Amino acid sequence: MKNARPSARAKSKSGSADVEKYLAKLPQPARGTLQKIRSMIRSAAPPEATEAISYGIPAFQYQGMLVAYAGFANHCSFFPASGELLREFAEELKGYACSKGTIRFALDKPLPAGLVKKLVKARVRKNQAKALGRVKGKKTH
Repeated sequence: MKNARPSARAKSKSGSADVEKYLAKLPQPARGTLQKIRSMIRSAAPPEATEAISYGIPAFQYQGMLVAYAGFANHCSFFPASGELLREFAEELKGYACSKGTIRFALDKPLPAGLVKKLVKARVRKNQAKALGRVKGKKTH
């Protein structure tokens, strides 16, 4: 009997479709800006990363929440899912409004590609380390 659960690939496609719907509802210039952010994230995330709508906004998942992004009336936001990363990259984030786990930027000006890629790769490393810790800490009988 075949497994009734959708495959990761099918899940990823429906997640991508949901993200497409989210982006289609945004007015320009936010839509174009976030499409660029999405491409930057994709280029830095592992091929196994999937897209989804999480808490009503587009997100990438890889061994847990990777990063998310969103458009609002007066700004766009990038959510690295870690306040710790904001501290680690504080120097590179000067000039951007940041708060606990959020980087805000102009509707018409995406974050620099190099910065987005560094943040995504740092999150990948953190998620991998966390997953490895779960595996190592697992009890065996």
